Amino acid sequence: MERKHHVVVVGGGFGGLACVRDLKHKDVEITLIDSRNHHLFQPLLYQVATSILPTSDIAWPLRHLLRDRPEVNTLMAEVNGVDPQAKTVSLADGDSVSYDTLVLATGARHSYFGHDDWETAAPGLKTLEDATAIRRRMLSAFEAAERTSDPEERKALLTFAVVGAGPTGVELVGIIAELAQRVLPREFRSIDTRDARVLLLEAGPRVLAAFPEDLSAYTEHALTELGVEVRAGTAVTACDEESITIGDECIPSRTAIWAAGVKASRAAQWLGLEADRAGRTPVGPELTVEDHPEIFVIGDTASVRNTDGKPVPGVAPAAKQQGEYVARLVASRLGKGRNPGPFVYKHKGSLATIGRKAAVADFGWIKLRGTLAWWVWGVAHIYFLIGTRNRVAVVWSWFWSHTTGQNSARLITQGKQGIAVPKVTQVE
Repeated sequence: MERKHHVVVVGGGFGGLACVRDLKHKDVEITLIDSRNHHLFQPLLYQVATSILPTSDIAWPLRHLLRDRPEVNTLMAEVNGVDPQAKTVSLADGDSVSYDTLVLATGARHSYFGHDDWETAAPGLKTLEDATAIRRRMLSAFEAAERTSDPEERKALLTFAVVGAGPTGVELVGIIAELAQRVLPREFRSIDTRDARVLLLEAGPRVLAAFPEDLSAYTEHALTELGVEVRAGTAVTACDEESITIGDECIPSRTAIWAAGVKASRAAQWLGLEADRAGRTPVGPELTVEDHPEIFVIGDTASVRNTDGKPVPGVAPAAKQQGEYVARLVASRLGKGRNPGPFVYKHKGSLATIGRKAAVADFGWIKLRGTLAWWVWGVAHIYFLIGTRNRVAVVWSWFWSHTTGQNSARLITQGKQGIAVPKVTQVE
């Protein structure tokens, strides 16, 4: 039998999964490689970190998603290199996988801008492990504050700092503030959780810098109404497990979360290419790397320019569009469809929530804010979830949270993952 064209996709995120999905019935063999066994709906990851949703509502086993695709082989493995000349992908365990077409959709991690030692004190939010670790740290801080008799220690335990005022940072502080102000007060006896100080720290001049200025101003006002202290225009200069420093001001805080930047995977290093400042791999109009039209790089790991010359944002819709484009282009090369031409990103709009009942939305031709924007945000996210069970589960969790004021996943699970449990001064 004639060997089928072998497509290797590294990364089971939005871009990689979209590519695998759209290569169905294209007479190819596919190997999907990911270091984890699940696909993650990252836009709702902050809701796991803040105890609104359980992990199972936003993640799906890759093997289950592809169970009806016999041409797809799924490998749970760590990739540590690519040999473009031999057309092989090297795995950490010493094995290798050959390819005819390679799609690198390996995503990104948080960037500390040269201060990687801050990661232990201020974890970022990219994986389920990150989310459960942040949830554990945040809830443990309230528990530790309940037990300490030292007022200064209690104040530090009840100070929560989020670094970075993009959508993730805004969404995190909004939910943390509502947790402290509305959900937890009746559950503690020695402390008033409403005394919690929630800080949103941004080096730039305003929150949601990618949004129009009026929506940014509305967001800052709405956060202030929730009790969030927004500090823009001053960068973080130091961070450890005891405090965070902005400019020359040191603020005692036992819980910090990093949402200030991302750094791409090592795809450029694997390919021997020079990456941009964020570690992203430069690609051409067809999302391929120079001199290797059989190698595609997509999603957060790629530096892509749209047809108007502007950079394509590192967001989930862009990654999905890139994955779908690569599938069409590969199919056309195999005589299974028309050549789609150069990649064109179609921006569908930007959304960000502010607590439980407000949001902002920018669709270019129309801007929304408040409750209506929150409904649009909710419908959009429910639509893109995978499977009826998950849609129903998320809707139910949101309904329960909004009608009762209680979160359904407020559990402290064991494990370290680099996160220190807050110190406690025993009550005398």
